Amino acid sequence: MSGVPPFVVPVADKKNRRRTAVANTKYDLPRYRVDMVPRMELRHLRYFVVLSEELHFGRAAARLHMAQPPLSQRIRDLERELGVELFHRGRGGVRLTEAGALLLEHTRPVLDGVDRAREAMRRILPGTAGTLRAGIPPDTAPEVLRTIAARFAAQAPDVLLELHEVSTDEQIAQLREGTLDVGIVRHPSDTVGLESGPVLSRRLGVVLPAEHRLAGSELVRLRDLHGVPLVVFRREMAPRLYDHILAICRDNGFLPGAIRHARNPNFTHGLVLAGMGVHFNEEHPLPAGLTWRPLDEDRLRWSSSVVWVPTRANDVIAGFAAAAEEALRTAGHTLSIVD
Repeated sequence: MSGVPPFVVPVADKKNRRRTAVANTKYDLPRYRVDMVPRMELRHLRYFVVLSEELHFGRAAARLHMAQPPLSQRIRDLERELGVELFHRGRGGVRLTEAGALLLEHTRPVLDGVDRAREAMRRILPGTAGTLRAGIPPDTAPEVLRTIAARFAAQAPDVLLELHEVSTDEQIAQLREGTLDVGIVRHPSDTVGLESGPVLSRRLGVVLPAEHRLAGSELVRLRDLHGVPLVVFRREMAPRLYDHILAICRDNGFLPGAIRHARNPNFTHGLVLAGMGVHFNEEHPLPAGLTWRPLDEDRLRWSSSVVWVPTRANDVIAGFAAAAEEALRTAGHTLSIVD
């Protein structure tokens, strides 16, 4: 055999004559042509992993929601494709061969990686995984939330809407990071690189204690509030909007005696009730002891729009944007132009 190439070996036939054949276990399989072997697919590997865990064809088939004969055939196809026996089959049951154990060691990370890749793709396409994560400003009126939820459910009944109470700058950061799919932000804000729906706005008034000296005024002038503490959200929640509000106050002669920060509407109302400041907001129902009066400054507004990352736009996000726009318009917001 010294003159025979290493990949060719002599094989004895029935008459003990010597002939030359390719040494490949695929070709040694009885009555089976190699070119008829189905190519290995991910589903074959999944079948293999389930059978290796159950070590019983019947239980594995039930777990895979398929009949036992097709499962047996797929496993044999895989063995022929790889040219090795993966399982010992006998009266005592099914056992992994050494080759089977080695394949299992390599297959599980592959399937885990495929699952992670699919999940990543679902996150890129918001709503396609059955969930839409939406950011909402903390002081959004209850009726706006109700309308958004109802309209979106009517448009996308198979998608779960997750509403997250998130400030404007937090929303923008989370949209860029991919932990939110869509958001409703207040303007002015840094939305560079984001797509935006129409900006809708509503004028703000001032929330006062019912016994305040200006509580009976038809229109409150900002300069008449000079020296009064102001209750407002923290600057880091929406820096541009925060600076915008204080600049308008300064332009109108209102320099607050103190600035007190609050995020939760109940805490905000509590501070105003306690006489610890006044608060700017749109008109909506208030707790007893508080009153809302209009202001003489048209630039003090909540200007809001729906924003999202352009590359993730799809019909689900468009449906949410339409629902949010309808909710804001119903609550009295009108089309606005942001400088």
